[in-house]
Amino acid sequence: METITLPHLPQFPLQVVLFSEVKNADFLRQQLLDGNTDFEYAFLDAAVILSREHVFAACFRAINDTLQSRLKSKNVHSEIVFALSPNNNISESFRRFGVSDTTKDLLAIKVASRDAVHTETHLKESVQGTVVPFTDEVLAGMTDEACLRKAYKIDVVGNEADAYVVGMIALKGS
Repeated sequence: METITLPHLPQFPLQVVLFSEVKNADFLRQQLLDGNTDFEYAFLDAAVILSREHVFAACFRAINDTLQSRLKSKNVHSEIVFALSPNNNISESFRRFGVSDTTKDLLAIKVASRDAVHTETHLKESVQGTVVPFTDEVLAGMTDEACLRKAYKIDVVGNEADAYVVGMIALKGS
């Protein structure tokens, strides 16, 4: 697990774990649907994640919206999933960017947990998958370009797409 501090929000560290070959995505999704508070994480399908910067932009947006009392979903973790979407349809955001029954590669994010050891232990016990480094190179191998193009309605991928997608997150709702 990696703990990351966004420069403008040091009081809200992000605890991030990237899993590959996840075998129980349906269970994890059901925990979220059931409102199980033990599973208050942003569970993202890594197939539609371009880079660390892409993730950090969504996290910044969600935390900032939380601080400004502008949440459109129920908590900061669901807001991260919503922030990834280029539109304002919450259910579509979860369908495209959140964990689904068919998710194979999963990015789990916990915002501002004081007990990092508990978070890491809980995720490793709950997610049946292999922990892999949260790097741009590993994410690139997980990205499904067709899903990404469809989600963002873009024709490009790579660095150019990353700048475009991060810009969309920053401008959403402004």
